[in-house]
Amino acid sequence: MKARIPALLLATLIPCLASAEPSQGPRDSALAGPLEPVPPAVVARDATGHITVRAIRLAEPLVIDGRLDERFYRETEAIDDFIQQEPREGLPSTDKTEVWVAYDEDAVYVGARLWESNSSQRVTSDMRRDAANLYNNDHFGVMFDTFDDRRNGYVFYANSQGGMSDAQVLNENASADWNTIWETRAADFDGGWTIEFRIPFRSIRFKEEGHVWGINFRRLVSSKTETSYLTHIPASFARNGLMRTSSAATLVGLNTPGRLRNIDVKGYALGSTVTNRLSRPAISNHSDSEFGADVKWGLTQSLIADLTYNTDFAQVEDDEQQVNLTRFSLLFPEKREFFMDGAQFFQFGIQGALNNNADLPAIFFSRRIGLENGAVVPIVFGGRLVGRSGPYRVGFLQMRTDDLPAARAVATDYSVVRVQREFLRRSRIGVIGTRRAPSTGGADSRNYAYGADAVLQFYDNIQMTEYIAKTNSVGRSGDDTSYRSRFNWNPDRWGVDIEHMYAGRNFNPEVGFVRRPGGFRQTHAKFESSPRPRNVPHVRQFITSVEFDYFTDPSGRQVTSRTQALAHRTNFTNGDYTQIDATRSYDLVDEPFDVAKNVRIPVGGYDFTQFRAAYTLGPQRKLSGTATARTGHFYDGTLRELSWKSRVEFSPQLYAEPTISWNRIDVPWGRGNTNLVSSRLTYTISPRMFFSALVQYQSRVDALSTNARFRWEYKPGSEMFVVYNDGRTTLSRGIPDLQNRSIVVKVTRLFQF
Repeated sequence: MKARIPALLLATLIPCLASAEPSQGPRDSALAGPLEPVPPAVVARDATGHITVRAIRLAEPLVIDGRLDERFYRETEAIDDFIQQEPREGLPSTDKTEVWVAYDEDAVYVGARLWESNSSQRVTSDMRRDAANLYNNDHFGVMFDTFDDRRNGYVFYANSQGGMSDAQVLNENASADWNTIWETRAADFDGGWTIEFRIPFRSIRFKEEGHVWGINFRRLVSSKTETSYLTHIPASFARNGLMRTSSAATLVGLNTPGRLRNIDVKGYALGSTVTNRLSRPAISNHSDSEFGADVKWGLTQSLIADLTYNTDFAQVEDDEQQVNLTRFSLLFPEKREFFMDGAQFFQFGIQGALNNNADLPAIFFSRRIGLENGAVVPIVFGGRLVGRSGPYRVGFLQMRTDDLPAARAVATDYSVVRVQREFLRRSRIGVIGTRRAPSTGGADSRNYAYGADAVLQFYDNIQMTEYIAKTNSVGRSGDDTSYRSRFNWNPDRWGVDIEHMYAGRNFNPEVGFVRRPGGFRQTHAKFESSPRPRNVPHVRQFITSVEFDYFTDPSGRQVTSRTQALAHRTNFTNGDYTQIDATRSYDLVDEPFDVAKNVRIPVGGYDFTQFRAAYTLGPQRKLSGTATARTGHFYDGTLRELSWKSRVEFSPQLYAEPTISWNRIDVPWGRGNTNLVSSRLTYTISPRMFFSALVQYQSRVDALSTNARFRWEYKPGSEMFVVYNDGRTTLSRGIPDLQNRSIVVKVTRLFQF
């Protein structure tokens, strides 16, 4: 009966949710700002700083070439007068920005003219779509709050080379893993650069027959480290300012289409050849082919269903290796597109961007699906429902994996249900349930987890988060709960973060992740002072913090680890920063563990003090990155660490990202090094075509790996990938011996109905 619960719940939810009206935001009955501008004006401001912008209906579509040479731009007043967030909050921006907003029956358009005092200092170091470094380039962006609810929205931004990125905003937090189809082009003019966006209505979700949206614009001038917006955004929101939908302007004049027919079918075909000398029997140049498809169906303007068959992730980049000198497992981020899309709907207990605690248990962690004992397990099929219905946010996930005897994996069903209720300004409560069970029965192997959480937002910078969760595993009864309570106050000049967390000995979410198995109690406190001195040359901000971390066993009687840290960071006006810290730690080792080859830390209690210094070259530089040095005691011995993680830009099309981490360990039980050397080389042919190669060497496992990828988006939403993987051992002399190798060619095609 329990196995049928998720399916029954989904069957019940779909018709109810599909018929529910979208959430009516607080501004439906009246505008939050001034009345609609009287034509020909397109912007109105009141004495409180509220802004209303009018969109213009186009007689014919604009040509997206970035030149702004249509009659529309000459005859329509521009939106301007941007306000700095950084470095001088509240002052006018130093470079003029002019913006136009228009629409037709198919899409909304945004055009911008960005004047520059010195175009030679413009930073454009990346052209690749959704590149992590794109934010640090000179760029222009727009946010649409399409439900006018001051909580959610969509973000689009791009640089002058055509590099583009998009994100979905949920409760003022961005999910950069969201992708949709849109166009952008940029061009230069004598005084700066211009850019145009075209965003089809079918690419976003919006309130049916909605005529009022929220809107904001952002401009970053990297050489000045200056960020400005149409509306006032506090400096304390840092780079998340565009996601602050509650501070957006009001967009009027729209006449959006009604409910759109929105079904996307994306099929794929794949051919591969694989060599694996470690398997028994060994595999040499084994060829194979695969076919599969994903379907995305817009049930309503705010509810989306996804179906996947024979899901494949061959194009996903390898994990970036990390040096682990602790006795706990590392958590690697999800990189598979199907699971990243809509991931925010399943976050529980403030996972993700707002979480600064690596020990927070995850009730749901998608990498548990399709990965077993380090091997990739085939996903046979799956389905997902995510979206909003009135004040509710819902997420439902059902996946089935196949047998894989080599990894001792049996066919397994995974189910996740998540429901949240929004209330007040930016607060919410929610529940979650997960299930993991063999597809062929086997009640002894089933695992359930369920919990409730709340996020309470007060004013702009005060947040309280709470959760309580419980698991149900055969043979592990009692002491199977977890809870957390956290208070965070984070204005720009001060900060306080206090929390207490508990996980029982038998707390075991098998569709989640617990970094400290066996249970714990944690008490954490951090106090921060971050003044912005006006009379210190070249300094933008000082940040000094004191932090305490205290862990015990679940009973609270045995201290298992303890940390006191004092840190100071100086942010410079040119984007560089430096940090120094001193840490005093205690660690109780209950099981021996390895920190390097032939170096094992035995059971016992250890006190040690360490010092660290780091300098970061700002991302606006051709050579950017962080150099770190650490030294001090380490489990009755010493540790010395030198690391360098950088980015070297040869041109906007070509850059390298080398990383070196050297760790020298000297303890009474042995000496050794744990080293990591890696480099990623990326060549971007166009914003929709690139080649990337990631080479990694880790001394601890004597492994050298290469992951090379070519991606071409030959049509919006349709792609071709060529992927080469190579794994070798460095134990032998000379050229490292091959252990495994694969070559994959994958083609996808998107059909829209």
